Amino acid sequence: MNQTEPLWTKDFVLLALSNFFLFVGFQMLIPTLPLFVTERGGDQLAVGLVVSLFTVSALLVRPFAGKALDSVGRRPVLMVGLALFLLCVAGYYWMATIALVLGLRFVHGIGWGIATTTYGTIASDLIPAARRGEGMGYFGMFSSLAMALGPLVGLWLAQSFGFGWLFAISSVLTALAMLLSRPVKMAAPAGAGRRQPAAKRSGLVERKALFPSLLVLFLGVTYGGIVSFITLFGQEAGIGNVGLFFLFNALSLMLIRPVAGKLFDRKGHAWVLLPGGVVLAAGLLTLSYSTTSFGLIAAAILFGSGFGAVQPSLQAWTIHRVPPDRRGAANGTFFSAFDLGIGAGAMLLGAVAKATGFALMYRCSVVVILLYLIIYLAYVIRERRRHSRLEPGSS
Repeated sequence: MNQTEPLWTKDFVLLALSNFFLFVGFQMLIPTLPLFVTERGGDQLAVGLVVSLFTVSALLVRPFAGKALDSVGRRPVLMVGLALFLLCVAGYYWMATIALVLGLRFVHGIGWGIATTTYGTIASDLIPAARRGEGMGYFGMFSSLAMALGPLVGLWLAQSFGFGWLFAISSVLTALAMLLSRPVKMAAPAGAGRRQPAAKRSGLVERKALFPSLLVLFLGVTYGGIVSFITLFGQEAGIGNVGLFFLFNALSLMLIRPVAGKLFDRKGHAWVLLPGGVVLAAGLLTLSYSTTSFGLIAAAILFGSGFGAVQPSLQAWTIHRVPPDRRGAANGTFFSAFDLGIGAGAMLLGAVAKATGFALMYRCSVVVILLYLIIYLAYVIRERRRHSRLEPGSS
């Protein structure tokens, strides 16, 4: 494979910018929608449903979106996802009751699940195979930048100008994402126009993507514990500005993704997934003992570095394992596992925190990463033994 194949093509840049604007519009709503729900008279249960309904609908739709990508094509599926996302963002302000807001939130998750699955699939089409780890790292870097900017911009808009302007700007950014994606040349599904074998036509889940998806599920569990409880942990530990965690976490994600991607391409997945898991565990352990802003920042840097190395490398590895005509299903399987991990982490770790407190909960999260490392190490050892038996002259 040729390492000199161009990565930063016009199509890749347009797609990355389109994805960036979608993520900024999405991240603007993360800290502000709960405020909007409470202003409309919602209680804590309603605020919790804002998160869970969105995650559930995205999780449910991803396998179907993946199958549609492989059978219908990339562009129509992307446009449907973005259109749903845009309509929901623009419609929040006009929802007069909490029930209507929650119903729209469920549809919003469907649009998000379709769009993000499609972006990952198109990116894997555009990135040269020899630079897939590097390319997915750079592509994810735009999402990380949006994670750093979006919440700050969203809170500023809501507090300074009100929710009407917040939803309007988020809608404009989504529309801009649609416009930027229009010129991108998107590959037709492999085998389009000719009859496919029944086995290929029917699968919502890609079997070859299951092992990387299992590993990313473990990551999702720990990530669910972070996004759900970091603010409450800060209150318990007496740390004032918990927002520092998200800032330094996002910066670490941005910086590590391209470096880890290049290492993945040149050395293989073991060189990234093993040390990345160790750094993730160190970040969670550091967080559990943090009582100052300095400790919080150190934990954010470690967790962001580990997560930023492992997650895009697992996605690139997933794409490596499947033929082009199953990339949509593979991405659907991968992201569904991640969503499932986030939801499971929020519930399971929440139960742990209720019984033990948040510090001990994050120490328990380290066990999840240890399980990830054990399972992955067992896979690597088994594969190396299998290859050694297949080599000529081996016993």
